[in-house]
Amino acid sequence: MACSAHGVAVVMRAASQMLEEHRVELSTLDREIGDGDHGENMNRGFGALVAALERDAPDSPGGVLKLVATTLISKVGGAAGPLYGTAFLRAATAVKDASELDAGLVAKALRAALDGVIARGKAERGDKTMVDALLPAVQAAEEAAERGEDVPVLLRVAADAAAEGADSTVLVLARKGRASYLGERSIGHMDPGARSTALLLRTFADVASGAR
Repeated sequence: MACSAHGVAVVMRAASQMLEEHRVELSTLDREIGDGDHGENMNRGFGALVAALERDAPDSPGGVLKLVATTLISKVGGAAGPLYGTAFLRAATAVKDASELDAGLVAKALRAALDGVIARGKAERGDKTMVDALLPAVQAAEEAAERGEDVPVLLRVAADAAAEGADSTVLVLARKGRASYLGERSIGHMDPGARSTALLLRTFADVASGAR
């Protein structure tokens, strides 16, 4: 199974719906250790993306990913806009002008997204950021691609790893961003960026498998 531009657009519309459903949860997580607007920001950004797709949907997967990037950079405030925007822009660059994304290209796109997030945010695994969810997801995706798994399986194992990574942020001390100002008081709270990363990957996996 490979994913066309239409398929990527369908995934992004599902992501927008998911973020509407989890808007309050994400903002609540952010309120506990940040400024409390992560859910609202992500929901607004993906809502604008759906509107942009309705106006003029690109005809390649890379084009859709680039539209995601530019929309999130312009519409999502705080650190999330530049970080997610960079992730999707790097993913778009990685897949170039491919007409469809197979498992190898999806893994390559995820790796490029991770590298972009690390380059922009200067975060490492264990800093209590979205890297804690995205890095294990990329590793799981690359292992799945090497085994010859298809896109739905690759995204499922990536989503599982991202969920475990997001859960792991509850017990660690924040070393990046506004949460780091709380010191020991940041322990006991899940990082909202790690949670939104895990939710996005779960949505991608559910759509690819037909579960959503």
